[in-house]
Parts: sequence; C-alpha cells; structure tokens
Amino acid sequence: MREPLVCVTVAEKTVEELRRKRDAAEGADLVELRLDHLDRPDAPAALEGRRRPAVATCRAAWEGGLFRGSEAERQRVLEAAVSAGAEFVDVEAAAPFAPDIMRLRRGRGVVLSSHLFGAFPTDLAERAASMRSSGAEIIKIAVEARGVADMLPLFDLAGRLTQERPDGHVLIAMGPAGVGTRILAAKLRNRWTYAGDGVAPGQLPSDRLLGDFRFRRIASNAALYGVTGNPVSHSLSPAMHNAGFAELGIDAVYLPLEASSAEDFIAFARGAGLAGASVTAPFKVALMSAMDEVEPLAARVGAINTLVVRNGRWIGANTDVEGFLAPLRGRIAVKGTRASILGAGGAARGVAVALASEGAAVTVCARRPEEARRIADLAGGRVGEFPPKPGSWDVLVNATSAGTGPSGENPIAGAALDGEMVFDLVYSPPETRLLAEARAAGCLTIGGLEMLVAQAERQFELWTGHRPPAGLFLKAATRR
Repeated sequence: MREPLVCVTVAEKTVEELRRKRDAAEGADLVELRLDHLDRPDAPAALEGRRRPAVATCRAAWEGGLFRGSEAERQRVLEAAVSAGAEFVDVEAAAPFAPDIMRLRRGRGVVLSSHLFGAFPTDLAERAASMRSSGAEIIKIAVEARGVADMLPLFDLAGRLTQERPDGHVLIAMGPAGVGTRILAAKLRNRWTYAGDGVAPGQLPSDRLLGDFRFRRIASNAALYGVTGNPVSHSLSPAMHNAGFAELGIDAVYLPLEASSAEDFIAFARGAGLAGASVTAPFKVALMSAMDEVEPLAARVGAINTLVVRNGRWIGANTDVEGFLAPLRGRIAVKGTRASILGAGGAARGVAVALASEGAAVTVCARRPEEARRIADLAGGRVGEFPPKPGSWDVLVNATSAGTGPSGENPIAGAALDGEMVFDLVYSPPETRLLAEARAAGCLTIGGLEMLVAQAERQFELWTGHRPPAGLFLKAATRR
C-alpha cells in the first residue's frame, strides 16, 4: 500500500488570494481548491499555473460549504474544472448532477463525498457500498464525531474497504473529537488526509501535522498514545512525546483525544488498543475507577495524570508531583515555607501532596470551600481565603486554568503579591499576567512549562522505559 498523501485545503475569497495560498501550501502533495469560498467561482483561473495536483471542490451549503447558487450553476463550475484538467473533482454523492460528472470522467479522478452531520450514522457500510458501486475512483465519508469513540466505526469500515480495493477511500471524523482520524490516515488506509487552517472542523495546519505529529513516519500498526481531557486542542504534549518517539526510533504516535466523558475515552482506549495516555482535566479523578491498579502516590493524591498499559492491565500513575517539584529544586528550600495553592481541582491535589512531602505548611484557597477542605486534608493543611490575605504566604501556586490564553486575567487581580515566589501552572502564554505582576512586585517566578516538561518526561519513561534526551521536550514545547 502506498503511503497516504497530504492534501492541503485552501480557501479564499478571490482567485488571486487562492492561487497565492495554493502555491504557498507547506508540505502539500496536492491541494484542495475550495471554489465555493470564492466570491466568483472560476475553476480554470483557480487551476491555472498550479505546481501540484489539485482537487477542485465546490461544496453546497447543505453539505457544509458556502456555495449558495443553484445546482445547475454548481454543476457548471465543476464541469469547468473537469475541462480545465483538474486532477480530481470532488462531488457530493447526493448532488443531482453527480452521475453527469461521473460520466465526464468515467469515474477516474472523481472523489464522491458524503458529509454526515448530526447523529452518528448506523449504516456506514451500506452507504460506502452504494458510493463504491458508482465507479468513483475515491469515496470520501466524513462523519461528525461527538466523542472519540466515534472514530472506532471508521477503523472497522476501513478494514472492509481495503479488502475490496486499496487506496480507494478517505474516511474522516470531523470536529475536535475526530482529529485522530486526520493523523491516522495510514491506519485507515486513506488515500490522503486533509490539512489546512481550520477550513473544516478538526482540520490541522500542515506544519503541525507534519511537525508535531510526524505524519510521514506513522505506520499503519504504530502504537497509539494520547492526551485525554476536554479541551486538549491547545496541548503541547503531542509535540513533546512525538519528538521523543522520533528521536528514539519508536514506532508510536501520540494523539489529542478530546473525549466527551470518561466513559467515551474508555470505550475508545479499549477499542483502539491504546498503549498509554496522559490524563488532564476534567478526567484526573473520574478515570481512577477504571484502573486495574493505582500506584500508591496517585492513590494518595486521589488523581491520576498517566495511564500505563502493561500486559493488558491499566495502571494509574501521577507524575504531577515529580513534575511540580523538579523546577523548585535549587531555587527555594521548600521545608518550613508557607505555601498557598489557588484552586481545588486535580492539579491542586498533586501540588498539595508535593509541597507537604517536602515539609511545607499548605493552605488551599478556592471558591469552593468544601473541595478546598478535601485537598487541604491530603496535605495536613488548612483552608484559606480566596484570594489569600496579604503576608500569608511565601510560595503561591496557581493551580487553576485562569490566565490561559492571550487575554488571560490574573486570577487574584488586585491582591497583594508580597511573598517570595509565585509558581503559575498555566503554560500558555509562557508568561501569564500573574507572573508578570509577581515579577514586577519583586517575586521569584516559575512558569507552567517547566512543570509540563518535567511531568511529561516521567510519563514517557513509564511508557517506554527510556528517558527522553535532555532538553528535547523543552525544545519541542517551546517551538510549538
């Protein structure tokens, strides 16, 4: 079987902009020209002077596109693409003129597509058989994924289609939960995968597909790992772990798995034979009950951030404790310090246990006093006010998600930053508003990227038995 290609989707309002973006498509083996995005669809002009093979697409609004003219007008646009020599023409299976396009090309170079939004279809095999009987060179089926388990039927369908005719299909689960299907084109035996700047739901930019995920080195039987949570599209973990697999020559890939629930993740993980996973909010506590074994430290914390699969058994571990302490070593003597933690989620649990294990006096400050009390009890600490009182802490740790993103706010805006050190677990942006204000107030500061890297290095070691090369994960995360 040939290796799957990368088809970069380009969509602009004018032909000039479309052609410029078409020719600049990074890493593309072919390009999809979305003619329906043009103010005036002109297939010959869009195709003229192309440097790569092209898929001409003019998708109607009822199929998730932008074309709002008549079907007769749309037929003329696609027939013009055929006349202009487009290597492939994409036409919807439900379009009334699909048989006409098929006759023009005798099926060669025709992508017969079906985009299925809403409830997951139960008749995928029947739909695929009907589309294949048309004689189209490639059938494309894109379904809306409500959870990561919705990818599993596509893997099953791929097996059937490949037995009948290799390289004759593209199967995609749309949306954040289906991103894995865009990465695992080799496992699905897809003719190509689509990349681009979010033209379609769940689509990845080509530089991320080729860089973070090392798309061209993913084998059909590669071991599967991933990060599960909701959301996870922002995660830097794929960049780090895939860099580790590539550096050590390990046949594996690490995916973003944006699950709708803990049960959704469990269904996918067991169905796909997942080899291991990073666990983030909101599943750090919820997934503990699914483990066959929970390591003692994770049991004490009451939350896992790592799933290790050994001989079919699921083992829950927690590398947040080690990840949190690593950046502190050599910077501050934790023993005897007064440490205040902002937040009462899964991350706060690991921080509280870590600080208590090093001899700090822990105070948990959160808007949910009952949750704060549970975490304080883990560390033999107490519950404090939110925000902390002036002069009440030496080390302040932000274990909330507040501050994430370019416009992130200081979670305790206006409160005194009069301690010795502020540690913000948020890593995007690298310097949050809290850190900037703490530094201006004379505090030592640590950003969340250092903890992220340290806990990820330990996860990688638990899965593979090998520590990643020093500095590799930091470099990958910083680049991303």
